[in-house]
Amino acid sequence: MTNLVPMCEQEYLTFSTEAVPVYAAEKVASGEWSQEESLELARKAFADLLPQGIATKDNYFFTIQDATTTATVGTLWIAAQVRGSKRIAYVYDVRIRSAHQRKGYASQSFLALEDEVRKLGLSGVALHVFGHNVAAQALYVKLGYQPTDINMYKPVRPAGN
Repeated sequence: MTNLVPMCEQEYLTFSTEAVPVYAAEKVASGEWSQEESLELARKAFADLLPQGIATKDNYFFTIQDATTTATVGTLWIAAQVRGSKRIAYVYDVRIRSAHQRKGYASQSFLALEDEVRKLGLSGVALHVFGHNVAAQALYVKLGYQPTDINMYKPVRPAGN
């Protein structure tokens, strides 16, 4: 069992320091960004999304704790958004620390998230998953998430190569 505990300022600073390079690496792995531009683009994306940091309106940051030991096993960031006529939670980032992966914490965290979503008066949960992250895709399908649209990309070599 896991608990979602609101982050304090220090936990947020650690989270944001770790999240930016991870996001940059995912964008490089997906083929969307070059290695050279990735950190700058990731920093800009975070600054645009979180102009007031942890205090940015409608954004919620949690540490994921093991309910038995209270050890921190990961982090979760959601934002309340309007999609059509509904207010939903959008998962921007979920990460389980490597020592705690494959132990059910991610599944339990998403189930706990549903309680937080209800408390916030939101009607559902949306998320993005990178195409190369097949393990995460399998987890989300197992939890009942369904694809809403799929973006695809194919690089084309310049002429003469």
